[in-house]
Amino acid sequence: MAKIYSEKKLAAPKKMLPKKETINFLLNYSKALKVVKTSGNLTFESIAN
Repeated sequence: MAKIYSEKKLAAPKKMLPKKETINFLLNYSKALKVVKTSGNLTFESIAN
């Protein structure tokens, strides 16, 4: 008889939480990112370090 694989329950994955370093990196990156829209359909993205 064929084995039914869909009836197996998978183990619940651990809750994944980001490190504080990752959060700080993303926040600092978003603060430094500047998007400038020009006349027409052009946009320029620059990161101010």
